[in-house]
Amino acid sequence: MEAAMVTIKLPAQLYTRLERRARSERTDVVELLDRLVDTPETMPTVFQATTTSFQRILERAADLGMTDLAEQHDHYAYGTDKRLSL
Repeated sequence: MEAAMVTIKLPAQLYTRLERRARSERTDVVELLDRLVDTPETMPTVFQATTTSFQRILERAADLGMTDLAEQHDHYAYGTDKRLSL
C-alpha cells in the first residue's frame, strides 16, 4: 500500500532551515519532519533536546525508580554497600 502524498507550501526560509537541520542530522527533510511530529507534546520545553547527541540521550533515558541515585551512586554503579544517610 502506498502512502498518499500531500504538498505543503512552506516559506523558503523555513524550508532552508529544515534542509540544513536534516543535513546536520544526516537524514532527509521527510524523515526529520516525521521524527518531529512523533516528539511527545507532553515533554516540557525545558527538556527539549537542542542537539542530536542530547536527543539520543533523552530517547534512551528511563525512570529507574531510584530516589537515592545521587547519594548512593557507588552502590548502584559498583555494587558497594549502601552508605547510611546522616
